[in-house]
Amino acid sequence: MSVAEVRLVSGEAVDLDIRLARAGSRVLALLIDVVVQIFLFYLLMIPMTLLLGLFAVYFPSAGIPLVQVGVIVLVAFMFVGYPTICLKLMRGRTPGKMVMGLRVLRADGGPLTWRQSFTRALVGTALEWPGVMLGFSWIISLGILVSSGRAQRLADLAAGTIVIHERSPASWGWVPSTPVPLQEWAATLDLANVDDRLALAARHFLARSRSFKEPHRTRLGEALAKELLSQTTPAPPPDTPGWAYLAAVVGERHRRAALRLTRHRSTQAKLWPELFVPLSAPTTATPAASPTYPGLRPASPVS
Repeated sequence: MSVAEVRLVSGEAVDLDIRLARAGSRVLALLIDVVVQIFLFYLLMIPMTLLLGLFAVYFPSAGIPLVQVGVIVLVAFMFVGYPTICLKLMRGRTPGKMVMGLRVLRADGGPLTWRQSFTRALVGTALEWPGVMLGFSWIISLGILVSSGRAQRLADLAAGTIVIHERSPASWGWVPSTPVPLQEWAATLDLANVDDRLALAARHFLARSRSFKEPHRTRLGEALAKELLSQTTPAPPPDTPGWAYLAAVVGERHRRAALRLTRHRSTQAKLWPELFVPLSAPTTATPAASPTYPGLRPASPVS
């Protein structure tokens, strides 16, 4: 698992693979929120000024103090009330986080409570943005965020929250499909010993075979097929072309991984429909590059 990911376990004992949000996307989300806050501040200042102006007509001595108190209350609302209300009512998002595809969760993966939303906003305002020491507090907060294993800043640590990317990659990339004559055999393959490195090497070979020249293409294909043969059982049918064998192994491995992911995400979507969208197994095409290496024949038992 990469440093940008974290695995949470729900109350139903289901693993949730979460992609953590790092400093770059979170800073951009904050800048968007700052623009929104400035706009709201001046938007709310107009009716507040009119209201306090009318009040000052009847109570002249209290006019200036009331304006000062009103500005303080409005500033406090922008820095503390705005994120608190947004995080709770928008289910862990603010306008900035929504644009960047981010969401704030409890550290255990659950939705935020009012208390956590308020704690996060209050600590963030006092110690981070704008903070009691302005630029110095920003540097400290950024350092804590970058060094944290779960990408948590001070406000996250105080409130017990994390920030995640709620948008999952939609692209599966090109993966060769298992040739139709080999599908029944491929379903019986034992692929436990085929690691990611070997499968990726075979996949890249199939995708880039047009750029290889003979005899290097045949040598590389035979080497990959020989290594895969030593890691898989049962042996392929007689007279199986090397390219078809490679495509069958890679395609079947991908098919099984896609089915596991589909089942896993379907379970997660039942637990949390807003965050996890059920995935359907991708359809793959027969490799168009196969005619470019018809002479490839891995060592026995593939003739």
